Amino acid sequence: MTTRALAWVAPMTSEAAALGRTILFAHLIGPEELGRSILLGLSLRLVEMVSDVGVERLLAQAPDGDEPKLQAQLQGALILRGAAMATVLSLLAYPMALAFPDGPDPLTYVVLAVTPLTRGFLHLDYRRAERVFDYRGLAIVEIIGAAGLLLGALAGALILREHEALIVAVTAQSFAQVVISHIVAQRSYRVAFKIKGFTRLVRFGGPLVLNAILMFATMQIDRAIVAYSYGWAQLAIYGVTFQLAYLPAQIVGRAGSSLMAPRFRLALAEGRLDVEARRSLAPHVAIALLFSLGFAVGAPPAIGLVFGGDMTPSLALAATMGLAAGLRIARTPFSQLAVSMGRTGDTARANLWRAAALGPTLAAAALGAPLYALAAAAAMGELLAAVAGWRLYAGADCAITYKGANT
Repeated sequence: MTTRALAWVAPMTSEAAALGRTILFAHLIGPEELGRSILLGLSLRLVEMVSDVGVERLLAQAPDGDEPKLQAQLQGALILRGAAMATVLSLLAYPMALAFPDGPDPLTYVVLAVTPLTRGFLHLDYRRAERVFDYRGLAIVEIIGAAGLLLGALAGALILREHEALIVAVTAQSFAQVVISHIVAQRSYRVAFKIKGFTRLVRFGGPLVLNAILMFATMQIDRAIVAYSYGWAQLAIYGVTFQLAYLPAQIVGRAGSSLMAPRFRLALAEGRLDVEARRSLAPHVAIALLFSLGFAVGAPPAIGLVFGGDMTPSLALAATMGLAAGLRIARTPFSQLAVSMGRTGDTARANLWRAAALGPTLAAAALGAPLYALAAAAAMGELLAAVAGWRLYAGADCAITYKGANT
């Protein structure tokens, strides 16, 4: 197996472990507790997304990304990010508990804050190796982390039999990832806290944070809407269908980030970025089409078989959710191209159209429409975002020099 193939193995392992955790919870704690664990995971995802300033992406594509000084500054930024995420998650505890009275209690959210705090101490050397297309460290960290997640999920579910099992799972995963990241590192662990470095990171990642907020609003809030309007059991069905539909999109997105960022960086330096971008588009569109058709047909019986008959989604829900996820796969190259060109705001501009789907989603829930109506709104938003991404790409000068790396 080539090291580039490991760029696919890493996210596939991670997403498979997340799916395995969901399957374990479905059978060991039941649909309603699974629904509550989905809401708990949603809170963790919120603080992760809105604090993602692109540390790993800057390290992978910046001209000076191999410099120990920059790596130390980014590792310092990770610590601050972890502390900020833990603080925000703790502050969200009471508002979330008030919004969902029969959901997780405030203390549960506070304990969950240990996870982002732990992840702040990752050693970034395995991500630096991606600059030379070496993904061995990435694969090892993800595989060990996946094993920790599954073992933690099994232990938590068997002991607690409630949604708090999620905390055991994600804490075990984060601890395993941090430990193994230090073991596989070639450099000694150093951190630096420099205003200049943080300013540079904020300039690079600021638009990415805006994009992450939009992504959360459009891809995650719908599950909170389902929990509030349809109940925990329906959230379990919707959440499982969503997870399975977007699992390939997550894999393609993460693998694309690892593979395309260094390729686009080299292509930009050599003046052939436009050719490289177009070459990346066709396979993503093909994968999107095949997945959307396959998911519509195969998802309902597969989910019923694996998760139990009471978790089977309707054909309409599977078809609309699969279409939405397929459209996200198709526009992966646009997102990576924008980041590689230093046009990080383009991803946020495209996702503004995806955010427009939140209005129809709220309206459908208020009217008591079937779950597939919410997924149909998501599919329309993904289509509009894909069109916007293409228009931004077509209007960009792919021969420009990336100016954001050294500022």
